[in-house]
Amino acid sequence: MYVIRERFFSIGDDFDVLDEHGNKVYHVDGKVLSVRDKVVIEDPSGDEVATLHRHLVALRPTYEIRIGGEKAAEVRKKLFTPFRERFTIDVPGPDDLEMKGDLLDHEYVIERDGVEVASVSKRWLTIRDTYAVQVAPGIEPLLIIGSVLALDLALERSADRDKGDSDS
Repeated sequence: MYVIRERFFSIGDDFDVLDEHGNKVYHVDGKVLSVRDKVVIEDPSGDEVATLHRHLVALRPTYEIRIGGEKAAEVRKKLFTPFRERFTIDVPGPDDLEMKGDLLDHEYVIERDGVEVASVSKRWLTIRDTYAVQVAPGIEPLLIIGSVLALDLALERSADRDKGDSDS
């Protein structure tokens, strides 16, 4: 299980992803986000292990995840999903993943062909403003963590855009 602080992108600072024992597993550099629409994930020794980069594809914000310099996935919102937000994690080849559930409140699952491969929940933790990510055995944790962070980025940008629209 991994522990992630929510709403970190609005602050734009760095933070650590912890394991269930409170040990640092990854360091996330949010400072480059404002400069290059990019987030860097480092291992505990400071080596870059993954990146998230925002770009537009067919007028939809898309977040590319690179692990070890190789493209691992693109995370994007599904176009037609009445009543619910759904995001697709498009991996090279078959076996795409889908995020579904209450994405805004960090209570959702990630599935591959209808089988749960990861889950995200705030209920498991007593620490305020954090949520837990549980990853099934055999699934690349960086892919899941990167996807969860990409979703947070997309929702944060959407909320900021909505606030801007209501101000005018």
